[in-house]
Amino acid sequence: MEPSNISALIILIGGICGIVLIKAVGKYLRSQAKKTESVLDDIILTSIGKPLILFLIIITIYSSLATSTLIPPELAWILDSRYLMVCITILVTWIVWSFVRNVAVQYEEHILQSSSHEAGIRFYHFFRSTFSYIIWMIAIVIILEILSVDITPLLAAGGIVGIAAGFAGKDILGNFFSGALLAADQPFHIGDRIQVQDFIGDVITIGPRSTRIQTLDNQLITIPNSILTNDVVINYAEPDLKIKVRIHVGVAYGSDIERVKLLLLRIADEIIETGLCLAEPKPAVFFLEFAASSLNLQLIVWTEKYTMTFEIRDFINCRIQKVFEEEGIEIPFPQMDVHLKAEKTGSW
Repeated sequence: MEPSNISALIILIGGICGIVLIKAVGKYLRSQAKKTESVLDDIILTSIGKPLILFLIIITIYSSLATSTLIPPELAWILDSRYLMVCITILVTWIVWSFVRNVAVQYEEHILQSSSHEAGIRFYHFFRSTFSYIIWMIAIVIILEILSVDITPLLAAGGIVGIAAGFAGKDILGNFFSGALLAADQPFHIGDRIQVQDFIGDVITIGPRSTRIQTLDNQLITIPNSILTNDVVINYAEPDLKIKVRIHVGVAYGSDIERVKLLLLRIADEIIETGLCLAEPKPAVFFLEFAASSLNLQLIVWTEKYTMTFEIRDFINCRIQKVFEEEGIEIPFPQMDVHLKAEKTGSW
């Protein structure tokens, strides 16, 4: 065996031993890190663990091949140091991306609580949603520079392709940008009940392209983020959980309005005792209009259980039906009186 091949074999064996040793040391350090109160050491070890092992594998194989005579001359380009630098750039980017992501996940609650300005919180969410794209785009530019690739033609071609792709994929790109805006603006959170167009439901997930809500009919609706940023969105959970529930009631002409108001307030007190509605703000009854067939009133109650408005309406309407029937208060229905005028006939 040639001396260069013997040296390559020694490098290969040494590299394998080094990899095994590094893995053993890493396992020991992770076990020790778990005993400490700080989680920063766990994050560092997790971030550099796999990339470091992969780097040792690559550098071992590269050094062995560069030392040996196994590579034929026509494949000598494989040993170009530029390709090794490309691998190192990818691994370093991987370490930085993994570290920042793990720190953001681990310290997110502390970061949000320590931020004194709403703008800082929005910037954090925007940064977190766009960081991966930014750092990998920077890595691609560095790789192209290492490979001595002139990016000017790529930019020119990219402009032409970008125009074509812009028409073909403008909705997809628009949804991704809208997802970043939603992360920064935070008009709603997971678990909030929202209304978008004709859809009402609870937010299940907020993704980079779309948001999913579970409707009151237990259906899962996927809404593109561009709709959420360009349309009106009602958030029933903000600014707090209190929400008005309005009950419209019509009584017959001739009814004692003051008595009807007292009965409606009594019904409101009954539902407050069940815990479905709040005592403060106090319930209120308003006489709204003289309609064609009825005197129209509106009962307003407040609740923090915004997901149970149907149950609240059901309880109140059932009690109105029963109480009004017991008290002799008529609930009218639309009707029309038709008067026929007798036609006069002549006599002979």
